[in-house]
Amino acid sequence: MYRNWILLIAGLVGLGTAPLCMAEGTVAGTDIDNTAAVSYEVAGTPQTTTSNTVTLTVAEVLDVDVTLLSGPIPVLPGAAAQELLFVVTNTGNGTEAFTLNINNTLTGSEFEPIDSTPTAIYFDTDGSGDFSADDVAYEPGSNDPVLAPDASVDILLVNDIPAGVSDGAIGLSELGATALTGSGDPGDRFPGDGDDGIDAVVGSSGADQAVPGEYVVSDIQLAVVKSATVLDPFGGSDPVPGAEITYRIEITPSGSQTATSVVFTDEIPANTVYSAESITLNGGAMTDADDTDAAAFASEPSPLISVTLGDLSDTSGPQAIEFTVTIE
Repeated sequence: MYRNWILLIAGLVGLGTAPLCMAEGTVAGTDIDNTAAVSYEVAGTPQTTTSNTVTLTVAEVLDVDVTLLSGPIPVLPGAAAQELLFVVTNTGNGTEAFTLNINNTLTGSEFEPIDSTPTAIYFDTDGSGDFSADDVAYEPGSNDPVLAPDASVDILLVNDIPAGVSDGAIGLSELGATALTGSGDPGDRFPGDGDDGIDAVVGSSGADQAVPGEYVVSDIQLAVVKSATVLDPFGGSDPVPGAEITYRIEITPSGSQTATSVVFTDEIPANTVYSAESITLNGGAMTDADDTDAAAFASEPSPLISVTLGDLSDTSGPQAIEFTVTIE
């Protein structure tokens, strides 16, 4: 877990992530006093004269840092509520509120993620790094995060993935944060708008930063094709009573991910009887018993065969299952 720092949010108190950048030096509003002195003698008597005191108040520097904490997130086509995790840090020297925004129309994106509804920006309230029911939705103008210098807050962008996107396609989603007091070119001034009415000056970030996160479509598809071969009692291929039907099922994985714990099941058709010990997997004979091999036959509650295939990926190749029934 990330180291937590206290943060302030209007209407919300939570834990944030340790800032990656340090704030801009002396805290805004600090007075810097300076008084000069001149020492001399008059008729041998030491004298000292002091100047007036010059007081300068440190202006507020408006700065922000947005950092992506998620690596490329593997997603499936049509997946809902897929999150990206960011941390927003106040790298200025005064307490500042920040507005947040999401941008899913970025150059270089091969598909556009879709803002989840009712909103796509959440505070990671429970600190889990994952989107959950306990996370609080961001409402612009209502609960803009208010951060002390060096304080930070973890933010989730939550998007849906379009259906039909290609395996390996990349979709970008960007989180932006802007100082509420103002933003612009470094050195731009906002007189009297800083903490306690002091001046505010835009820092090196422009008080406005946006960083994209990345979704990668990492799909796995299992193509299932079934065929039947009939051998009748007369040596032909007519499906008459007494004929044997040998079913062949080919399961072919494709894509960049792995399908885990794959189990094939097939109910024995009505008006047929399963031929004992007829199951094969990739040409190898299986037993009907629920034992150490991959296959099993169960007669209750309805006749059914099952074959445990385990984890399948593109490199596994086609998996061929055959079994035989007899027409009653």
